[in-house]
Amino acid sequence: MNKDAEIDMKDVELNELDPEKTPMTGALQLTGGEKNGSVKLKVPEDEVKFTGLSKEELMKVAGTPGWVRTRWVLLVLFWLGWLGMLAGAIVIIVQAPRCKPIPEMNWWNEGPLYQISDLNAFSNDGIKGVEDKLDNVNQLKVKGLVLGPFHTVQADQPNTLKFEEINPTQGTEEQLSALLEKAHKKGISVVLDMTPNYLGGKAWFRSGDVADVLEKLKVASEHWFLLGVDGIKVSGLSNASSSPDWSKFQAAVQGNRTEDTKKRALMGVVEGISASEVSLLLNTSGVDLILSDLLSTKNGGVQRAQDIDTLQSNQRRVGWGLGATNKDHLSKMAGTPALVRLYQLLLLTMPGTPVFTYGDEIGLQAQGAEAPVMLWDTEEEPAAGAVVNQTAEAERKERLACRKWFKSVSDLRGKERSLLHGDYHLLQSSASSLAFLRLWDQSERYVTAVNWGTTAATLTLTPTGDLKLPEQAKVKLSTDPDLAVDSTVKLDKITLGPGHGVLLIFPFTG
Repeated sequence: MNKDAEIDMKDVELNELDPEKTPMTGALQLTGGEKNGSVKLKVPEDEVKFTGLSKEELMKVAGTPGWVRTRWVLLVLFWLGWLGMLAGAIVIIVQAPRCKPIPEMNWWNEGPLYQISDLNAFSNDGIKGVEDKLDNVNQLKVKGLVLGPFHTVQADQPNTLKFEEINPTQGTEEQLSALLEKAHKKGISVVLDMTPNYLGGKAWFRSGDVADVLEKLKVASEHWFLLGVDGIKVSGLSNASSSPDWSKFQAAVQGNRTEDTKKRALMGVVEGISASEVSLLLNTSGVDLILSDLLSTKNGGVQRAQDIDTLQSNQRRVGWGLGATNKDHLSKMAGTPALVRLYQLLLLTMPGTPVFTYGDEIGLQAQGAEAPVMLWDTEEEPAAGAVVNQTAEAERKERLACRKWFKSVSDLRGKERSLLHGDYHLLQSSASSLAFLRLWDQSERYVTAVNWGTTAATLTLTPTGDLKLPEQAKVKLSTDPDLAVDSTVKLDKITLGPGHGVLLIFPFTG
């Protein structure tokens, strides 16, 4: 064998060596300068790629009997499913309980009204001081201020009456305009008390003066409405509304009402008449809101329940207060701090508009015949190291606790439909106790139970008609230490300590 043949045979042997023993060249190349032995795989460019079926091939398959049947089955299943969901939605809509339409609500129905008769006693700076304290008042969820009277007049002298002039000791028209602007930004409306002879004996002077006074009041009302005032309040409504000229004044206040404009309120005060007479006066006078002294003159639970029941159909036109008709404070009627909180609970959860006098939120007490000076120390803690009068500090803490309670109940009233405009059902009444239910459509239900007596009372809540109560309810708010918040109580037997009240809650169950 020659030398050339031997060289060819060696080449063949080398080519047939085990691939694992051949150097990594060609398809396998070291990368990154062959560091760490990492390799890069080079895929051949002529490798076969899957491109799917062609159009002609798809058309051949799509036309086969099997695929035609499959498509029809899927189409039928889709439409059956769609129709089934549609039918289910219709059944749910039909069977679902319908929501009760919200009744017409005006701004005076949305929260308590807050009377400030003596502006200097409230703030020591007249109208300007009221503006400075608006943030504090707004925390109480108040929806309306009732200011004054502060027009100029001499007692029992109708010829000195000037409705359009502000007593200079109370402030100026410019200050009132600034107060109105700030109050409106906070969602608070402002009513002016325009009782003519507020410094004298009879509210409307002599009976022969009523027509002339009403004419002056009509002109003045238009003036104050142009400034931005939201309503007019007058005392002695029974006397004034019986005048033939009352309708002219009423038209000046309530005229030109449209759905797009904020309603002006005409508010009247009555004293010494029955609930049925209040109801009649609502129709004959046409006022938007009547404030009566029914709760103040009748202290029995049965009588109070009867009056509430008589007026509940007009609940959006009835104002309730304890002492508010005479601008007296709640503490004067209640007597004790515990009863102040009890009556706050009662007024803020019963049907109608609650009306308070400044300071009622802290249980402010009158000292003599003069209007009591408002106390603003509820948020102030004694300075470190200061000598503290223990009695004064205990009174301050009581005022703070009273205000906190007022805020919690007022805030709840504004949020819960059952309390704001819900139906009223009496559950129990006695000489010194009262319990009622407030409910609205599918909202949570509330039971208010109060005992203003001097001994403990056991209340048995008895629903009437088709009304049903659950076996137990949860305590939402309570002044009674034996009824802790979030605890549950049985509704067939509730024991309340003397001078205490409780607010219970239970859900709608269909």
